[in-house]
Amino acid sequence: MANELEVLSDLRLNSRQARIMEVLRREQLLAVTQLAEALDVSGETIRRDLRLLSAKGLVEKSHGNVRWRDRSDDQPLQRRMLDNMTAKQAIALAIADEISDGESVFLDTGSTNIYVAQALKGRHNLTVVTNSAPIAQHLSTGEGNRVYLAGGELRADDSAAFGPAAIAFLQQFMVKTAIISASGLDANLGVMDNHLCEAEVSRSVLGHAERVIVGADHSKFGRRCLVAAVGFADVDLLVADQKPAGPLGDELDRHDVEILVVDPA
Repeated sequence: MANELEVLSDLRLNSRQARIMEVLRREQLLAVTQLAEALDVSGETIRRDLRLLSAKGLVEKSHGNVRWRDRSDDQPLQRRMLDNMTAKQAIALAIADEISDGESVFLDTGSTNIYVAQALKGRHNLTVVTNSAPIAQHLSTGEGNRVYLAGGELRADDSAAFGPAAIAFLQQFMVKTAIISASGLDANLGVMDNHLCEAEVSRSVLGHAERVIVGADHSKFGRRCLVAAVGFADVDLLVADQKPAGPLGDELDRHDVEILVVDPA
């Protein structure tokens, strides 16, 4: 769990720093001056950001250049958190705006939901139900928050609990809002996951929440994954960085799913 808690700290970046990470991930190596031009900021600003990112171990600086750090030793969750980071952070902020002080919420494991946990830090008196140890740890520090963490078989990847014991625990609660992550959104099959255990957790809270919010960046649109988790009929709000079009957009409309589009810039 320690590695995942470090993720919560290391990736708490502002939007400009997140853009730096995305540019470097794509280009791998750039001169500092090139990076400043790409982001249309001063050299002083980019060097200040790079000092912070270097201190966190996210980039490597040498002789006027900056390199994307080889993160081949990172856990899969850490790599997922770097995918479309700016969009995920914007989605998380918008989801947090949907949550009021004193509300009861369920969050499942996933990179976007870890950003949601970060964005909820300013809320007070939340009742949080989750199967994610990092999310539980993060939100337990909030003023007046009560956090309930499911037990069960712990997955090394993201320190999340799955299995019958976790599901039985989660089904004891009735929350106002369930926030569910997605690996894919398929027009025919709905919200999809890459693992059966994740889909089982998502399904377990249906009927135990007054509303269901799904956060998904546009890379999930039209992606068909291994397991169908939740049908669009059970989703109340989709928060995304682009408006879904084509068959996916048509299906969301047909099931009266409200769509909130955020600007990741």
